[in-house]
Amino acid sequence: MQLSVLDWSIIIAFFVLSLLIGLLVSKRAGSGVQEFFLSGRNMPWWLLGISMVATTFSADTPNLVADIVRTNGVSGNWVWWAFLLTGMLTVFVYAKLWRRSEGLTDLEFFELRYSGKGAALLRGFRALYLGVFFNIMIMAGVSLAAIKIGSVLLGLEPWQTLLIASAVTVAYSSLGGLKGVIITDFFQFALAMIATFWAAGVIVDLPQVGGLQNLLSHASVAPKLDFIPSLSSKELFFTVFLIPIAVQWWSVWYPGAEPGGGGYIAQRMLSAKDEKNAIWATLLFNFMHYAIRPWPWILVALASIVVFPNLDSLATAFPNIDPSLIGNDLAYPAMMSFLPAGLLGLLVASLVAAFMSTISTHLNWGSSYVVHDFYHRFIDPQASDQKLVAVGRWTTVLLMIFSGIIALLLSNALQAFSILLQIGAGTGLLFILRWFWYRINVYSEITAMVVSFVIALYLQIIHPALGFAPVATIDQLLWGVGLTTLSWVLVTLWTPAEDQQTLVAFYQKIQPGGPGWKKVLQRAAQEGVTVDTTKKPWDVPTGILCMLFGTAAVYCLLFAAGSLVYGDYGRMGILLALTVVSTAGLFYFWRRLKATAH
Repeated sequence: MQLSVLDWSIIIAFFVLSLLIGLLVSKRAGSGVQEFFLSGRNMPWWLLGISMVATTFSADTPNLVADIVRTNGVSGNWVWWAFLLTGMLTVFVYAKLWRRSEGLTDLEFFELRYSGKGAALLRGFRALYLGVFFNIMIMAGVSLAAIKIGSVLLGLEPWQTLLIASAVTVAYSSLGGLKGVIITDFFQFALAMIATFWAAGVIVDLPQVGGLQNLLSHASVAPKLDFIPSLSSKELFFTVFLIPIAVQWWSVWYPGAEPGGGGYIAQRMLSAKDEKNAIWATLLFNFMHYAIRPWPWILVALASIVVFPNLDSLATAFPNIDPSLIGNDLAYPAMMSFLPAGLLGLLVASLVAAFMSTISTHLNWGSSYVVHDFYHRFIDPQASDQKLVAVGRWTTVLLMIFSGIIALLLSNALQAFSILLQIGAGTGLLFILRWFWYRINVYSEITAMVVSFVIALYLQIIHPALGFAPVATIDQLLWGVGLTTLSWVLVTLWTPAEDQQTLVAFYQKIQPGGPGWKKVLQRAAQEGVTVDTTKKPWDVPTGILCMLFGTAAVYCLLFAAGSLVYGDYGRMGILLALTVVSTAGLFYFWRRLKATAH
């Protein structure tokens, strides 16, 4: 494929704009770690919300959706749609708690909530485990998508794609810090949405596809259109719908959908002006991420079934691509090869934007862990702000290099997604409860982290290496969730709670409220310690009601949009009515909740 001069002009202009933003904010970003990693804690909700959405629209997301739809149909997307429940819980219960913590990173939570050397050790280890190992795995999956896009659309070798895209990303990320990332995210997201919707319309009208009606009635496509898997296929219903909606959302840690918040979502909340801006930002993110974006990707994935019905047809159409890269996730960039000049350049630029947005966020987030929670905490506590920013910039470069190396070892987006889910299986409930149950301690955290990793290591690598039959992915998840959750709960009950002074200080600062802190408050009263329990009253039950109504509103809107695409206007009308009712319920209970946010 040959890109036109217009296509290249669009792509180059985008690169220049990204670098320019990084340069413009570089001086202020370099003034200190608060500016470099949190934008001075002065970000408005709408900019933070768009930044969250832009980050989760990574270069591998359309590829992942194409893989899911081609393999399990539209309803297969429940493996990530189910995380909306997690997101809404974060909006109405945890966003304000994170903002009250006032940390530079979410890992400071460990030494706020727990005490002693164990808390410090956990913080330092998680800084490297999440900021380096886990973060590199995430970026490797995104980089793999960039490799496939570069191979199909630009004819580039993997190393060439990574070198070009990562060089620009590292440059503006290391120069502009979080503020540069957030501002660039805004323009990247606008570009990505315009290109994605426009491209989907063009793809559906291709002669090979024959328009929307022909696509939806195609013999290979029609069986894949269900929103929820049919009960006639019990295995599919169980694996892609029931388990995600009943178990996965609360039990699995996954970047961008962490139970209880965390990671770069927490970083955005910590950089908000106040609690209200943190809540509005995460609410905007969840509406945009789940209700607005999926259908253009789904339509392109469905069209790819018509044009490239199997992997052999993909291999035949692109004979120069490394056979190891041929997978269902290649279908999305393959369909983009049919776009006309100008739109192709815009689409390539949007995919580059998606790649850069996600990678830049993970680079800044990962380097914040390495710099603040490891280097500054344990190596050089007296380091100046300028030195810490310099270390952060060098860390950014090294994280990108290592993630590029790992990307060359992966073969498809769904593979990376499954590995990350398995590593985080069983830890989610702990992250939800640690704010509200005083008994959870540092040993609970260490147990959950170690057990989940060991189980993932065994099931993914050791078990097949010993010659045993592979364990089904859903069975791996259930084993991981069950054994990890049981392990950390037993350890919590067998080990003592954190010391009273730490627990009282945590409660005083965060004001989580609830019955899980009753014994701590009773003991404080007996010891004559005054704890203010009225400043921020217990509002979790109201927050959960907001979560349920908000979730219903987003799901109804998501499937109303799908019904519009399918031409089922009766169902669309019903779903829109349910969206209005759910939204009304959300705002009714949210009015009660907002009185406690400051």
